[in-house]
Amino acid sequence: MFSPSQADVRRFFCSVYAKALAGSTLEAIETIASQWMDEHPEYATDFADVDAALTSMGTADEGRTNPFLHLSMHLSISEQCSIDQPRGIRQAVELLTHKRNSLHQAHHEVMECLGEMLWESQQSGRPPQGDTYIACVQRHATRD
Repeated sequence: MFSPSQADVRRFFCSVYAKALAGSTLEAIETIASQWMDEHPEYATDFADVDAALTSMGTADEGRTNPFLHLSMHLSISEQCSIDQPRGIRQAVELLTHKRNSLHQAHHEVMECLGEMLWESQQSGRPPQGDTYIACVQRHATRD
């Protein structure tokens, strides 16, 4: 299992940003990251300076989403859907996307479920509960 450090994640997104701006060829995962970055132009300055990104690690900007965590969650959800792991996530996200008429909006709602599942896992010391995660996404897809 690949377990990048916080610095690795920041370097990755800054590198993708620089490569995309330069028009360089992107690897598959970089292409997906770049597409999600395009959906979040408000984070462009965060990705433009790798040194600043690394310097700001460990500091929280009150009231502001961590752009590196946010994009990491988009990538995680995209990867989960591509391999349907946990089983049923692809269908649940497709249902939510249809309901919201927006993959982007669906991802943001799925992030709530993903974050909740990870928090509960950390608090309990148990592995993440995929069934609970899928059920949460399905609830989002079936509510108004």
